[in-house]
Amino acid sequence: MIRIHEKTLNDLEFFTVLGQVSELTITALGKEAALAILPFEDEETLMQELDYVNEYLSSYDNDNRIPNHGFDTISKELKLLKIENTYLEVKSLQRIVSTSLTVNIILKFLVKFKDYYPNLHHYSLHVELNTTMIEQIDAVVNRFGDIKDDASPLLSELRKSINKLKGKINSSFSSALNTYHNLDYLDDIRESVVENKRVLAVKAMYRKKVRGAIMGGSKTGSIVYIEPETTLQYSRELNNLEYEEKEEVVKILKELTDYIRLFLPLLKNYQAFLTKIDLISAKAKYAQSMNAILPEISKERTMHFRDAYHPILYLNNKEKGETTFPQTIGLSEESRIIVISGPNAGGKSITLKTVGLLQTMIQSGMLIPVHERSKVCLFDSILSDIGDNQSIENHLSTYSYRLKQMNYFLRKCNKNTLFLIDEFGTGSDPELGGALAETFLEVFYDRKAYGIITTHYSNLKLLANELQYMENANMLFNEKTLEPMYKLVVGQAGSSFTFEVAQKNGIPYSLINKSKKKIERGKVRFDATIAKLQKERSKLERTERALKENEKKKLSEADKLEEINGKVQKKLENFQELYDSNQRLIYLGQKVNDISEKYFDTKKKSELMADLFKLVQIENSKRKKVSAKQKRTEKHKETQIKQEAEKKVDVIRKKKKAAKQKEVNVEKPKPILKIDDRVRMHDGRAIGTIDSIEKGKANVNYGMFTTNISLDLLELVEAVKKKK
Repeated sequence: MIRIHEKTLNDLEFFTVLGQVSELTITALGKEAALAILPFEDEETLMQELDYVNEYLSSYDNDNRIPNHGFDTISKELKLLKIENTYLEVKSLQRIVSTSLTVNIILKFLVKFKDYYPNLHHYSLHVELNTTMIEQIDAVVNRFGDIKDDASPLLSELRKSINKLKGKINSSFSSALNTYHNLDYLDDIRESVVENKRVLAVKAMYRKKVRGAIMGGSKTGSIVYIEPETTLQYSRELNNLEYEEKEEVVKILKELTDYIRLFLPLLKNYQAFLTKIDLISAKAKYAQSMNAILPEISKERTMHFRDAYHPILYLNNKEKGETTFPQTIGLSEESRIIVISGPNAGGKSITLKTVGLLQTMIQSGMLIPVHERSKVCLFDSILSDIGDNQSIENHLSTYSYRLKQMNYFLRKCNKNTLFLIDEFGTGSDPELGGALAETFLEVFYDRKAYGIITTHYSNLKLLANELQYMENANMLFNEKTLEPMYKLVVGQAGSSFTFEVAQKNGIPYSLINKSKKKIERGKVRFDATIAKLQKERSKLERTERALKENEKKKLSEADKLEEINGKVQKKLENFQELYDSNQRLIYLGQKVNDISEKYFDTKKKSELMADLFKLVQIENSKRKKVSAKQKRTEKHKETQIKQEAEKKVDVIRKKKKAAKQKEVNVEKPKPILKIDDRVRMHDGRAIGTIDSIEKGKANVNYGMFTTNISLDLLELVEAVKKKK
């Protein structure tokens, strides 16, 4: 039996979460259901709800999206169906058809994809797939919302008669219109409509000459509206037929309503089913908005929130584009109570609220924003005392109110309870209030309750250090800037940094020193020791992070070196095999050459054959017997080695060729040509001597002839020797 008091839900801002969930519903009943969410009292029902939401959330990540479940509420129709002799209007019938169609579509979908959504399919089995209501209503009402002519034989006859009469009315009116128009009794507008009837616009002076019923006149009195006598007779008959038609329509609707009344329980079920689907859908959308998951639900008394976010804070910061810091905290048999200490504005209260709100959400069938390796257990009750609880109505001070709360805690607290207390013990004399708070905490501890408290009291920090299943924790602060780091560290108490914060805010050191002398020396030393330990811990954490990063880099470099070493070793082995193979071939070639020389000298074929046969036998004795498959493998391997070697050689050759080409392409400084230099043209072979240079051109003497050539087309063969 799970019980969570309304005050706790208010303390944890649970109703704010419900407001956010309700905004994601698409029906009025779904919105109401979302605002009415409360923690489940039955564990089995809770687990089913969590499975429904988790399955619906999974539909956003696959192609088989659950169909739209939007519908107009039929609560008014359900009430009318309970009352005998009532009938439903056409719009109500259309709403029932729409609701039935929506339910049937979802039911068919869940049957088709029951492997994807087994829990939702199982939930839908109690809802009947029914199309008879839809068929019956469709037989009476058309798609425009009108009763069909063939809804009954009498209605069909009445409507035929009505249409005939309307034709007679139109023809008789047209006849009267033409007659009186020719007599010039009518105004320029000729006709008008009064009370949905066509009337003649008769000039006032001729009103007595026109037979019929006066239906009214113009504001000026110059025109009198008259319905012609012949038309009037038909109109009276039409009124009678239309009355009969209405009576027949009501009769048809009553018969249809009586038929639908048989399905009242089913329609109630349909509306409840679609409302539930809307609620599940809203919870799934809310989970998607903050990457929430369904963590492991532990049967043991163990709770571990890893990288847990406060939902309201996360969504607000997400909207503003700001960072939200997650917290990691856990409770177990070995660590049932955690005492969080440290300066104000460091995140103690938000950590406390995060744990309480996430625990309440999971016990209300909602997914929570935590790491996938998180674990939760269920509590029978959650108790909280958070914030300033001064009660003006009851004339209670903060401390009186808190004492009243502690009395309530003492009555309700047991091993299946999670208690959350912010600023435990405050509101009274520090010494007395701290002592009383310590006693309360010991009682909660003895009852094996689970809990988290925040405090500044040193005696509670000491108690957490002394008791086996209680732990200290603190919110880290930057020891230099005294700014919060929003990170919870379990295992060590936190200093309030009272004097450090005062000094940072400009309070004179002399006043701070005077204040230190006014309190017990031991307490100052204790707080100073905690502050020092906290600073040391921060340094150690930074050092640890740096060492881990260095270790990662070294491991990464070692892996790379190992990989390179393996590649080099493999290449060396390949080259060694190639070298050994080539050496063997050189040896064989030398032996064959020796045999060839011997045969050249002796010309004895028998000796040649004997020597060759001997050489082959020696070589074969060295070979291992291998299968054809092994031979192919060896040959393929050898080919690969050769190809790899050739590729390497080819790459080296290309590199050398490119380097040589680069050297050639590097432009050498062009020499300055002078008189008597031996030169030739770039594309010529004949060598001549420069006789004179003038305006960028040179007269070159080739012995038998002289020519005038641009200096740019000449290249130096031999420079003139300088005279000593």
